[in-house]
Amino acid sequence: MRHYDFAPLYRATVGFDQIADLMDRVLANDVSQPGYPPYNIEKTADDAYRISIAVAGFSDEDLTVEVKEGALLVSARKSENDEGRTYLHRGIATRAFERRFHLADHVRVTGASHENGMLHIDLMREVPEALKPRRIEIAKAQPRQAVTRDVQDAETVN
Repeated sequence: MRHYDFAPLYRATVGFDQIADLMDRVLANDVSQPGYPPYNIEKTADDAYRISIAVAGFSDEDLTVEVKEGALLVSARKSENDEGRTYLHRGIATRAFERRFHLADHVRVTGASHENGMLHIDLMREVPEALKPRRIEIAKAQPRQAVTRDVQDAETVN
């Protein structure tokens, strides 16, 4: 496994340590990330996103969606009510899972819906007014008036 050193990045930038930490975390978890359940992330508008997770076999009561410490946590636990059933083939995976998505600053979850075996989670990025770019008006410089003193005035002061 490769390990990248981001120390030179810290010397040349200010405030990007979260990005370097995120890249470090992604590279470290690259192989250990499970593929179940499959999901899509789509951009639905300039500041809107949707995460769609395939959750076939799970009901609304089996699913949990929560935001905690800057991360979106989606988990599912299937209640065991298979008594009396005999499966000849069981291809629909209903094993418990936990999927974590790290949210960027100012991204909040606006809603979640479950339809046709898909869990849709809608997200919106809301940048505060104080952080939005704003144009600063440049004032015209006032012309300076030259201060002149007579040589005679300067001699009387000394």
